[in-house]
Amino acid sequence: MDKLTSMRVFAYVVEHGSFRNAAHHFDLSPTMIGKHVRFLEQSLGTQLIHRTTRKQSLTEAGKLYYQECHRIIEDISNAENLIHTLVNRPRGTVKVNCPVTYGKRILAPIVADFLAQYPDIHVALMLDNHLIDPFRSDADVIIRIGELVDSSLVARKLGNYEMTYCAAPSYLEQHGQINSLTDLSHHSCLGFQYHQGECQQVINLPSNTFRRNNTRLTSNNGDVLKYASIQGAGVLLQPKILVEQEIASGHLVEILKDAVPKAKPIHLLYRSKHLSLKNRTFIDFVLGAVNLGDVIVR
Repeated sequence: MDKLTSMRVFAYVVEHGSFRNAAHHFDLSPTMIGKHVRFLEQSLGTQLIHRTTRKQSLTEAGKLYYQECHRIIEDISNAENLIHTLVNRPRGTVKVNCPVTYGKRILAPIVADFLAQYPDIHVALMLDNHLIDPFRSDADVIIRIGELVDSSLVARKLGNYEMTYCAAPSYLEQHGQINSLTDLSHHSCLGFQYHQGECQQVINLPSNTFRRNNTRLTSNNGDVLKYASIQGAGVLLQPKILVEQEIASGHLVEILKDAVPKAKPIHLLYRSKHLSLKNRTFIDFVLGAVNLGDVIVR
């Protein structure tokens, strides 16, 4: 069994906390992932991971070995990047983590253009609304919406994330016009919600809008809420990039334009200024597409 492959598998299991996730990533069975870890444990003569039916955790030896595996894998990657830079032909895989709506509406077409222009570079684009730890994730590029707290990351601003209230003309005809945020307490609302916790629209809003007692539909997917709003199910508060086509076509009408939440900054993040050629090529391409106006980012 190839030890370097086993080290990559072990590091991925540690970083993602799951044999199943590693199996999906490496296109191997969970049994084979376990064999790679056991191979390392047998060659080292010590246990690296405590495994129970409910969870797994690193042993002291596992913690030390993971640090060395991470360093070795990084060194190999840096060596490969030096060669790619020397021949000036970027190649490899760029791993990107991005929020769902921004990824679908803005980043996806940029990535498609990038792939056409750079046939030797692959992109692994993961759309996920959960905040990931940049220093435990294997993502090369992370896109975040909101104020930044990770001061050690390199950040490049992509624009601002604007929200808008809207509703279907049929809903407004049936239930009346909405002139203030306090009016929303008498209307059906459609709320975006993560797996746990309050609807996200509630946060930092100056009223009790979108509380559960008048939220007819909650979902962790903005498209679901948009489709319901178009059918007249209620009032929507969603990113402008998600609903701008429906507003332009008249299927939805913007309301409460003076009461929308403050726009949040959008940043492209990476861990170090010393970028590999493939990552630098991808980042420059994304920044160029946004700055040239190839996509709509206000």
